[in-house]
Amino acid sequence: MFYLIQRKKFLTLTFDRKQDTLFECLDDAFYHTGGVPKEIWFDNDNMRMVVDQSRSQFSKAHFNERFYAFSKDAGFQPIACRPFRPQTKGCVEALARTVDRLRVYNHEFYDAVELCHLVNDLCAELNSELSQATGQSPDERWWTKEKEHLRELPKNLLNPYFEDFIRRKVTKEVMVIFRKCRYSVDPRYIGKEVEIELSDKQDHVHIYYNGEMIRSHPLTSKPLNYHEEDYFHILKSDVMSHKDDDEILAYTRESLKQYDFVEGSDEE
Repeated sequence: MFYLIQRKKFLTLTFDRKQDTLFECLDDAFYHTGGVPKEIWFDNDNMRMVVDQSRSQFSKAHFNERFYAFSKDAGFQPIACRPFRPQTKGCVEALARTVDRLRVYNHEFYDAVELCHLVNDLCAELNSELSQATGQSPDERWWTKEKEHLRELPKNLLNPYFEDFIRRKVTKEVMVIFRKCRYSVDPRYIGKEVEIELSDKQDHVHIYYNGEMIRSHPLTSKPLNYHEEDYFHILKSDVMSHKDDDEILAYTRESLKQYDFVEGSDEE
């Protein structure tokens, strides 16, 4: 997911191309940048969650009805890039090419947690690099020139798009989504549909399969929430299958400890 206000970038890691995920990414981008831009441009060739019919040289794009309603409630005008027009689409593709800078880390991370950190680091790096044209970094440019042009974040209007879903399918990353955060379960439930509900005190997320609770997590605002047992089984079934259990468990605990430390530092 990419988001551009003039020169400031927002990147986040996603595991699917669902429309709900797109809404969550846009909402996160609005908070990341402190407001909503007047226009957002979309490369409609591969954005089926945005348009029902792509724009061509001879016809206009037809935006998906639910997406169009979201754009109105959020307060931005969606614009579909015209094919073969570098003045518009080129700006979007130029940003997409920056992801190639992640390729040097290919096969050098164990899991989604480490990849999430790499994406966050790349985003921070891109926003701190000086532009040859302006002599400023995107962050500096945003503070001095661009932030004032953003519209105020909509209050409560977007809540209906993020209502809690009672049933969710477990992704191949062994996660289920609840209130825009991901919570782990045992890998054997990949592809199966589970039920999610809050505890009576609304401080824990309970996950059920066929009426039996299979996992309980503290309710947090962290994007990724792994239970130690789930993380252990993920590593054991894949990248660390050749290791013994004690070594995998030690790595699991150290990795989750570091992740919690980084998340705590980011919140400060």
